[in-house]
Amino acid sequence: MSIPATQMRPGMVIKYKDDLHLVFSVEHRTPGNLRAFIQAKLRNVRTGAMFTERFRSPDPIDRVFVDEIKMEFLYNDGDDYYFMDASFEQTMLKRETLGDAVDYLLPNLTIGVSYHDGKAVGIELPLVVEMTVVETEPGIKSATASSVTKPAKLETGLVVQVPPFINEGEKIRVDTAEGAYMSRA
Repeated sequence: MSIPATQMRPGMVIKYKDDLHLVFSVEHRTPGNLRAFIQAKLRNVRTGAMFTERFRSPDPIDRVFVDEIKMEFLYNDGDDYYFMDASFEQTMLKRETLGDAVDYLLPNLTIGVSYHDGKAVGIELPLVVEMTVVETEPGIKSATASSVTKPAKLETGLVVQVPPFINEGEKIRVDTAEGAYMSRA
């Protein structure tokens, strides 16, 4: 099934140049006087080679539908990430397989683990994840309608730009496709 390049998400498996690739990260770029494009970091499932590729926004991307099993993220031990399915079977995935998706993994988060030929090849994150701000500059009470942002470190170590009224300890909603602040939780 073909989807436009703008719908690519980290963790998806796509067919590109007659090979399966796991999407590691996706960035929408709009350079000054040029057309917008999608820059994606891909990993070849067969060889493990990583590379960066550019796609025009309307380019058709062949998404590979693999067997997807709903699993719950349990914990990580170094670069090993453990998941459990409904029958209490555990699966371990390496950080290399998960890519930037590890920045959104919270304990008890339900995700889809993608299998191709009996091998776990990636995960499908929810569109929005609620996370707690653990480190940011103090908030400004009067700053409610400005376009100014400040960096905020979240509980997984991910840093996103947030409005100035967000304080430490608050829960926010983060878009997993863009890695951007959406709203307070």
